[in-house]
Amino acid sequence: MHFVTGGSFNGKKQWVKDFYNLDVTPHQWHSFYEKEQIPFFKEDIVVLEGMERHVRILLEKAETSLEANALFKKELSSWKKEERTIVLIGTDIMKGIVPMNAFDRMWRDAAGWCFQDAAAFSERVDTIWYGIAQTIKEE
Repeated sequence: MHFVTGGSFNGKKQWVKDFYNLDVTPHQWHSFYEKEQIPFFKEDIVVLEGMERHVRILLEKAETSLEANALFKKELSSWKKEERTIVLIGTDIMKGIVPMNAFDRMWRDAAGWCFQDAAAFSERVDTIWYGIAQTIKEE
């Protein structure tokens, strides 16, 4: 598993496309910004974009942020068992001004915990800022 994170509009999507040569490499791209359902994995490379949005969807269905985090960990465990490359792309929403809305604060916290878990489960973690990658974990 490969976790890619960074700020909004900082080039994460393009970096993943370039890193995996996705213009010519068969892959499956799923955006949680467009569809909530997790797809059936059918390609050797699967990209799941919008992990922070996925965390919000889990949080809306769960009763607590801890329950949402437990659901996310369960998904990570099943994805880790896949015999394919799973790339998770998540926008870092944990920096900046703390939201006034209670649900948005809970979402921000849950996203931080889930991103920590994504990093722990992943063999590789890259942070992308301004289109430049920094590898922060590589096993």
